This record gives sequence, structure tokens and C-alpha cells, in this order.
Amino acid sequence: MAKTIVIFSTKGGVGKTLVASNIAVALAKDFEKRVCLFDFDLQTVGDMSRMLGLSPQKAVVDLLHALKTQNPRDFKKENFIPRNSFNIGFLPAVLKPQQLPLLDPEGIKDVFNLVDNDCDYIVVDAGKSFNDISMAALNQANLILLVITPDVLSIYQSKWAFEMLQYLHFPLSMVKIVLNRAESLSSISWQEIRVNLPADILSLIPSEGKLVGQAINRGVPVVVDFPRSKTAIALKKLALEITQDSSLFIPKCNLSDLKLKEETLEKSGSFWKKQGMTETIDEVTNFSQQVDQVQLLKSRIHNRLIDELDLKRLDLSIFSEAKKNKELNDRAEILVTNLLAEEAGSLIASVEDRKRIVKDILNEALRLGPLEDLLSDPEITDIMVNNKDEVYVERKGMIERTDKKFSSNVQVKTVIERIIAPIGRRIDESVPMVDARLTDGSRVNAIIPPLSLTGPALTIRKFRKERFTTEELIKLNSFNLAMSDFIKACVASRKNIIVSGGTGSGKTTILNVLSGFIPENERIITIEDAAELKLHQAHWIRLESRPPNIEGKGSITIRDLFRNTLRMRPDRIIIGECRGIETLDMLQAMNTGHDGSMTTIHANSTQDVLTRIDSMILMSGVELPVRSIREMIAAAIDVIVHTTRLSDGTRKIVQISEVTGMVDETHIGLEDIFEFKQTGVDNQHKVLGNFQATGYIPTFINDIKIRGIQLPEGIFSTSK
Repeated sequence: MAKTIVIFSTKGGVGKTLVASNIAVALAKDFEKRVCLFDFDLQTVGDMSRMLGLSPQKAVVDLLHALKTQNPRDFKKENFIPRNSFNIGFLPAVLKPQQLPLLDPEGIKDVFNLVDNDCDYIVVDAGKSFNDISMAALNQANLILLVITPDVLSIYQSKWAFEMLQYLHFPLSMVKIVLNRAESLSSISWQEIRVNLPADILSLIPSEGKLVGQAINRGVPVVVDFPRSKTAIALKKLALEITQDSSLFIPKCNLSDLKLKEETLEKSGSFWKKQGMTETIDEVTNFSQQVDQVQLLKSRIHNRLIDELDLKRLDLSIFSEAKKNKELNDRAEILVTNLLAEEAGSLIASVEDRKRIVKDILNEALRLGPLEDLLSDPEITDIMVNNKDEVYVERKGMIERTDKKFSSNVQVKTVIERIIAPIGRRIDESVPMVDARLTDGSRVNAIIPPLSLTGPALTIRKFRKERFTTEELIKLNSFNLAMSDFIKACVASRKNIIVSGGTGSGKTTILNVLSGFIPENERIITIEDAAELKLHQAHWIRLESRPPNIEGKGSITIRDLFRNTLRMRPDRIIIGECRGIETLDMLQAMNTGHDGSMTTIHANSTQDVLTRIDSMILMSGVELPVRSIREMIAAAIDVIVHTTRLSDGTRKIVQISEVTGMVDETHIGLEDIFEFKQTGVDNQHKVLGNFQATGYIPTFINDIKIRGIQLPEGIFSTSK
């Protein structure tokens, strides 16, 4: 199969076309190689034809058209790429500029495949810009020759070319420099150029401008017209090196055909051992069986990346510093690109496959591994990692298993540490579970062995970048307009509200909606275990609890923060979730002038909320009579908003109830104001039902009216 040499530059006038045409001719005439030469320089149409003194009748654009329209039995490629007096096949991309729009980049690979078996070398002049055609040609390359001249502008633009090639995941090992006019007066020395550019100089071509000009004017290659000139000798020497040094060329392969060398496979086993895993290559795979070559390749590169960047000793705080994190990622991406070709022993032909592999390795080494794609998917609301092989997500309210996997349980733990380290938290055998958040606010819970028997488990509740508005939630049928108007009035009239519901039922979303109704001129303080509330008011202070440090000291609980908040002159106190003794403090605050407070509680119904508060206070060790606790609850709480996730995955407010006070010595009165009545499910398993008022009018309706808050007439009527 042919070896493809793509000759490229980023600046006009450096002699790129001269180098391409003369190398092709030298390979054919001096070394008797079968050569095909393509001119893909679209900015100087016809330049190479004039330099060679040829008048081609066909172009690549004609060949592509014939491949699409002609019967394969009638097609003859010699009609398009005939041999000329230089014994090379030559074909320009187009014959005239008007044909440029007809040139299809998708068909370039077919052109190379057509001549692949008939040639020893394919030489391509790829132009001086990264366009679709040059990119298609570069992706067929086994060797890229970057032609430069020894001047500041050429070197500066070549640096940019190297950055672009690395960005496109071409390894530096396949790029070599050809320095033209190397002996120009006042030029930069080749030693200085070698220091400034990250590639080897393959050839130094001397300056013989007058002689070269004469050859070009006659339409004859320099290696033919002046075979004994310094320029011709240098070009022939370059052609000789190309024929003799096979290590210059990187073979291409498809991902499906990837076969790592046995020694590479054996080296990969050390990766697993270095990570402290019980699994080894020998246990996981047998060379006589089908081996996941791609996974082994990723593991090998991952291992080398860790060693090269010394990631194990890296301060984890770097992941929370945007500038340093970007620098590390850029450096790692270049390194992985080069290691990919080195470890695979070839260049993976597909740009998309190269990008995906580099991305996967970087995600696992520096980011959150296979979770990165899941976090970027807007349809996913929850991510659940049970162990290295089991990753589930919730999409549109329904749980499904993904094909994502971690390389090891050690890697799952590494991702957990990467999440929690920037916020000063830790996880190990002494502290085997932790609550935290991602930089975007997503809530994270992690638990590791010995508590988790199947390996480290990670749960991420994704944080929506934009708050849900009431209008959006009404459109999603989470509640109706009447319910929205009522709870807005409750917030404005400073009623104490509890949002209840099960896990993932939408409690925090509703609490965010309620907080949006608080007037701008009020001072709001929020207290959370892991900050996830998102308020739009300007006068808002966020407090977050802190777990104990490695010595078991320094813990700041929700209760500690709550007591401090009372000294901060709050107008509203919002607690993300009450789950312990802080519930008693909340009730006391509600009963002593801090009205308009809000919190959430895990419960199965509005009635269950009252029982749960009882239980939380009693289980915290406070010695209070049950009657006193219930009187406190009845006096403190005005409204309970209950949310539920239904069988089809939708989340709705299914009850809004008023706490009416003590009915007798032991029972608290509770009256439903609005409710959701389910009537069934349709053939798509979607829940059917409607929101309706119960007909009950809350006892505080006059208080709402006195404050000048208007509610729609008939809002509590059962007919609506």
C-alpha cells in the first residue's frame, strides 16, 4: 500500500509547491518508485501544473463525479491520472477556480483508496490553510512535511500550525520540518529554529533563487533541469531518506482493526497493579481470547500520562483553579495525542475516533471519567454509580442503565476524591461517606467500602443551570395556576411553609420557586448541608455546614449555623432540609417572630410531616412532652406543600394543606386546600389526572387580604 506524504505550509512563498513537485519527480525518476502527485492548494490554482509544464485535462473534481455516476465496469482511472513525461501520475484538485464549490471533502478518501494499490508513494501539496480539503488530505497522511523559511514570520506561523495539528490530534512524531532557503543571508539559523519548533528538521534546502527561477519559468523540475545544483542534490537526498527510513512513516489503522503488540499488552498489566487493583491483565483477559484492544490502549496511555505528569502527587486544589486546570488539560491533551500514536504503533485513521479516545483518557485522568458525557446531557437529572461496571441515570423521570464503565473501583474513588477535595472534604475508611457538590452546584453523595460492599458508590443530583420558573412548571403540569397564586400569596403574607416529599420528588425545585416570591427588599439567609438553592434576590447570604476534619474536630452543623443566623438580623430563614435537632430550633424561631421561614422534610404525605417532626425531635434526645412538641408544631407551621414523583417519572405538587391548630390534646388539625387527583394512566403509561381545590378556605385568608394581596375570585371553589 502507498505511503502518503502531505506537504504543508502556513505562509505563501516558502517553496512548498517546489518541494512537493520535485520530491515526487525524484522518487519516480531517480529511485524508480511509482508515484502519484496531487495538487490540493486551492489558493493558487494551476501553480503546480505550470511548474511541471503539464496541461492536465481532468481534475479530482471530475474523478469524484465519475466515481459517483459511472458504472464501475466502464470506469478507467488511467483516463483521469495518466502517466506523464516525469513518470508520475498527476492530478490537480480543480482546473479552474469556478470548480471549487463542486469539490467534496467527503470523497477525498475515495480518491486515495483508488490509487493506493498502484503506487509506492502519494505526494500531496495540501496548501497553506486548514480547510476541509486540506484536512481530508492530512487525515490520509503517513508523514507530514511542514515547509518553512528561516524568517520570524514563517516560524511564528509554523508554531500556530503545530498547535492546530495537535488540536486535531495529529502526533508530533509524524510531522517533520523542511527548511527551504536555509542559507539565506541574515536568516535565522537552523539550530535556533529547532529550539523554537517541536519537530525535527528533516532537510535543509539551500538558496539558489536565480537557478530555481529559471527551472520554474521553463516548466521543468529543478531535479531534472539542474540535477547537479545544490538545491537538486538536497531534494534528491530528501527523497532518498524517504525511501530508506521507514520509521518516518506512521501507518494508519481503523479502530476496529487495532492490534496492540504483545509487549504492549504485557506492559499494560503494570497499570492495574500500580493502581492497587486485584484484577490483573492475566486475570481479566487471555491472549487466546478476544481482547478489548481499545480499553487496553487507553489504560496504557493513562498509565504513562499519570507518570509523565506525576498526577499522583498533584495538589487536588488545581482542579478548582480555572487557569491552572486549563493549563494542565492543554498540556495533557498534547501528551495523550502523541502517546496515542506511539502506543498504538499507528495513526488511527478516523479523526472522530482519535478525538473520542483522547477525550476519554483526559476525562478519566483529569476530569470525572465516564461521567463527563452524562453531566453534559441536559436530559439527565440523576447519575447513579453502583460500582465500576454499573452506571445508571434518570432521564425524563425514568431510570435506565448506561454503557458507561470505569476502568476500576480505584478510579471511581479517585473521581470521588477529585469532586470533594476542592471544597475541603475527604473520604477514607475513617470517613467512608460524604455529601458534597460539583462546581455547577450539582449535589453529590458518595459512600465507599467497608460500608458499600460492591465498591465505591456515587450519586449525583444534577443542578439545573437556570431556575425553573412558575410558568415552566405550570407547562410541565407540576401544579396549576391557582396553586401558584395561592403559594405566592402565602410567601408574600409571611406564612411558615414546609415542602415535603420523597427522595427526588422535586422538593428543592419547589423551595426555589417559593423563594422567588420573596420581596427584593428582604434579607434572606439560606442554610444547607450542600449548597444547591439558587435565589435571584440581591440580599442573600448562603451558609453551608462543615463536616469534622481529619482529627474529628471543627464540625459546624445545621443547628450551629441556625443559631448564628438568628443573630444576623434575617427577614427570612430558609433551611435546605431539616433532618434532626435543628427542627426544634426552626420551630422555636417560627414561634418567636421569624415568620416567613421555609424548609423541606422527607415525608410520604402532609399528615406524615407532622409525625416526622415529632419523631425527629424526640429521637434527638430532647426531653419534652409530646403534647408540648405538637402545640409548638401547630403554632409554628402554617402551610405544607407536598410533592411526589409519580409512576411515569413526572413530579407534581399533590397536596397543599393548612395546619389549623390543635384539634384536641394530642391531635393537630390538617386541612387540604388543593390536591392532585389521579384518574388512571394512558396507553403510553402517562399518569392522567387533574389539580383541584377541595373547597376548603384557609383560616388565614383575611390576613392575606389585609396585607393587600389579591387572590383570583373563586380560587378555592371545587368547580374550578
